[in-house]
Amino acid sequence: MDYMFESGFLGTRAPFFMDFVTLIVALLPLLILGAIFLAKIKSYKLHALTQTLLFIVSVIVVGYFEYGVRLGGGFNAFMEKSTTSHTYAFWVLIVHIIIAVITLGIWISTLVSARKDHNKHKLPGQFSQTHRRAGMRTFIGIILTSFTGIWVYLLLFVY
Repeated sequence: MDYMFESGFLGTRAPFFMDFVTLIVALLPLLILGAIFLAKIKSYKLHALTQTLLFIVSVIVVGYFEYGVRLGGGFNAFMEKSTTSHTYAFWVLIVHIIIAVITLGIWISTLVSARKDHNKHKLPGQFSQTHRRAGMRTFIGIILTSFTGIWVYLLLFVY
């Protein structure tokens, strides 16, 4: 796993694994938007499959990220070369984690309720509006998670 800590490809101080995860985090809102578009064009089965796959890939990427952070010495080790205030970066990280955890819960809830409602033949149909609102909350959470994740990356590896 030495490759994880080789120089990244984004031209910053970040190791490869951080660049890889940051790229996925930056692209995730666009990928989710594509999955939402599938529902808009009434391709519901593909929408459900895409949303589920994006969720699974996201969980795997977060696991890969957590493994790299732990192996790399944690937040303080990555902060060493940053000129950003440790306290400021720490609070941005805390905000990011809170948003990410809440979003994860909302995303799981949306997927589980969608599966249940679909199995009861209420999606699409009777619960479509409820599902649409839950999906919008999830999407907003993913956008905020992406934004704050990129913000943390910039504080650690650019500034």
